[in-house]
Amino acid sequence: MVAWIAAACDRPDYGKLIAYRLPKDRIIYGPTQIEAMIDQEPTISQQLSLWDQRGSRVIRGNLLVIPIENSFLYVEPVYLIAEEVNIPQLIRVIASYGNRVVMQPSLDEAIKAVFSGIPSVAAGQAATIPSPVQQARPSADALAQVRKEFRQAEEALKRGQWTDFGRAMDDVSKLLGK
Repeated sequence: MVAWIAAACDRPDYGKLIAYRLPKDRIIYGPTQIEAMIDQEPTISQQLSLWDQRGSRVIRGNLLVIPIENSFLYVEPVYLIAEEVNIPQLIRVIASYGNRVVMQPSLDEAIKAVFSGIPSVAAGQAATIPSPVQQARPSADALAQVRKEFRQAEEALKRGQWTDFGRAMDDVSKLLGK
């Protein structure tokens, strides 16, 4: 990945672009590489294949690339749709940071697991992936505050309150120092 860009969605900065150019002397994994790591992690791949059987379908949501301090946290929701109901239900959240990939029942648990070394729920162990980038570890207080603001943003999004969503995401951005 050579750059990361986002657009503000709240007033007064609506539409304002924020871009981070990444150093050319380091390899920083992009979404394609992270998706490949998730696919290659045997316990996660096995569990997804098991769920994607007759009568149900697995849908992997959009991979979110979230800057945290001098690195990125990658988060991907996993949904299951039953044949009879046809309504997606969030069943797992996959998170990747540095050389770890984990899958847990919720965003909060996935973030805790990826930063604390808790094994993946899929089969009891998280993947260890060689990382060419030395990653800084964010403080526990910083992560707790980012999680809190991100949850507020998710709740506002569920309620369709776009202004509150924008404010919460702006707070997340400020907490990340960007």
